Amino acid sequence: MKVRAAHAKRKRWSNARLIAFRTSSSRCKTSRRPSASPTKLCAATRATYNSDVVIRQIFVSPGHNFFGHAGRAPDDYPLQEVNSIECVAGHGIRGDRFFDYKENYKGQITFFSQENFERLGAAFPHVRKSAGALRRNVIVSGADLNAMIGETFALQGVHFFGTAHCKPCFWLDQAFYPGTEAFLKGNGGLRAQILTDGLLKVGAAELAWLAAT
Repeated sequence: MKVRAAHAKRKRWSNARLIAFRTSSSRCKTSRRPSASPTKLCAATRATYNSDVVIRQIFVSPGHNFFGHAGRAPDDYPLQEVNSIECVAGHGIRGDRFFDYKENYKGQITFFSQENFERLGAAFPHVRKSAGALRRNVIVSGADLNAMIGETFALQGVHFFGTAHCKPCFWLDQAFYPGTEAFLKGNGGLRAQILTDGLLKVGAAELAWLAAT
């Protein structure tokens, strides 16, 4: 009887620890929305750091060539490839077309996967265009951008909140090649809000998963 009682006690204690861990993990996963308070690391949700991320290219443009041009011809604002950008919290990328576009805009900065761009190039091998043709700001490798939707994260120390999938639009068939919109379905990149001021530069970029306080 004593052995059975001891076993039951150990089982209850083990179940209590499991429930406590799940509760803690759940709290971290639901604390996703950005707030005015600082952010901190949340170790309960997943691996905190990914040191394999690299910023491959960065692009900005002073105006919209395709966005908001439904029913009329695109404009011809130049695309500028740069080595660094200034991210301004709540406003966007200084010098880019979406800077102060509107309050709490979901696409203050956009990211695109280098791996998906390489897949796109393999699908259309005769096309010789830069990833900048896709009109995303930051081209990165080593990051699962779809997994960052609804998450607070830091890249090179700058904090962001992944707001939504950057859905491919029909303009991509003109900007890159016919069939691009369909090919990139579900892999159009990441739209994000900028939570803290800072610089992003081409090169190694440690990614940190954060949880809003």
